[in-house]
Amino acid sequence: MSETVLITGLAAILVFTPLVLVLLDAGLPLRPPARTDAVTPRDPEEFEREIRRRLYGDPIPDHVSPVAMGVPTGGDRLRIAVIAPPWIPVPPPGYGGIEAVLDLLCAALVRRGHDVTLFAAPGSRSPATVITPLEETHPDEIERALYEADHVARAFALIEDGAPGERPYDVVHDHCGFTAVAMANRIRLPVVHTLHGPIDEPGVHSFYRHHGPNVAAVAISAAQAATAPDTLRVEGVIPNPIDVDAWPDGATKGDYLLWVGRMTAVKGPHRAIDVARRAGRRLILAGPVQPGQEEFFRTEVEPRLDARVRYIGEVGGRAKRELFARARALLMPIRWPEPFGMVMVEALAAGTPVLAFREGSAPEIVEHGETGFLVADEAEMAEAVELVGDIDPARCRAAARRFDAGEVAAAYERIYRRVCGMEAGRVETGPGAGDSAPAVAA
Repeated sequence: MSETVLITGLAAILVFTPLVLVLLDAGLPLRPPARTDAVTPRDPEEFEREIRRRLYGDPIPDHVSPVAMGVPTGGDRLRIAVIAPPWIPVPPPGYGGIEAVLDLLCAALVRRGHDVTLFAAPGSRSPATVITPLEETHPDEIERALYEADHVARAFALIEDGAPGERPYDVVHDHCGFTAVAMANRIRLPVVHTLHGPIDEPGVHSFYRHHGPNVAAVAISAAQAATAPDTLRVEGVIPNPIDVDAWPDGATKGDYLLWVGRMTAVKGPHRAIDVARRAGRRLILAGPVQPGQEEFFRTEVEPRLDARVRYIGEVGGRAKRELFARARALLMPIRWPEPFGMVMVEALAAGTPVLAFREGSAPEIVEHGETGFLVADEAEMAEAVELVGDIDPARCRAAARRFDAGEVAAAYERIYRRVCGMEAGRVETGPGAGDSAPAVAA
């Protein structure tokens, strides 16, 4: 009998030992987990704080509820793919309007608790996850179709394929240009497209008339939205963002006027020189001479430079902010329907009044007599130079807070939810649209 028991025991060991080893190797438990009925569930707000500490180093104060702050919790978080242009990094080392916008927008969306991936040029940095589809930047080949198409196609493939175990993206937010709009109907996700340039030029207008239905468009000013073709679904007007607190208060002024932009006739650096000479004031010109702009700079600007009219090239970072803050006024003698004009908002954030022609979005940004003056021509602008001393820098900064990055991110979040079918359709008007902004058809 004892021999039978021994043989049976040995047989059991031989049979079950390999199975036990397999279970251990797979990490599976050999006994059921302990009961957890008596465990108190974690407080969701404390869980939110812990996650933010781990991911962003930006804890929500203990006395503030994430829900009260408007921060998405649980299933409310969105996974957002943001596509930047492929030309220069985010944030830009110098001049770079769209890249500066994305620097602020992505950070604000992350602070709101969303999972954001930024597809951008090499060298980009962001609190969002950064992916660089191309191997090099292309600062001297801006708008060359080869690199834009390559960048967007690679980004779309990465967005759709994802990685094993990753949650799929909810929405794509394109800031790149025409390629993503034309290709948007080839991707399974909704695509939000911010209109960063003028859309009333014949070729551009025709493009959006044919390909606009592929995307949900967002205009950056009411003036821009008013020029959209009827086939382009403009979901809302949301201005570009700024972090006012990152700019000096502009209380101490120098004796110079400032012009900042690209060296093109429509931006008006040559007209800014005329204004400065009429007003008898010093002028500083800042901004890049991009490919194709060399001839204009050589013939219309360079010959007029002297001790009182200086060109300092591109400027960025702290030097740029100080340059804005110490200027008596920013000159915007534009002769085109500027869709937004970020330099105007930057000037206001630095406590500097803006003198602008009444073109494009300027009337939506400049409050005449309060934060600057809207004028008809160079002669009126020169006369207005003598009036800027009456404008309070603090009033300019207060006006710039209409374009706060947090408010802009919240407005985009509502757009994302709507195009994803998470929210009922309605007109979205972002900060800065004001009473003068016409309603945009959703």
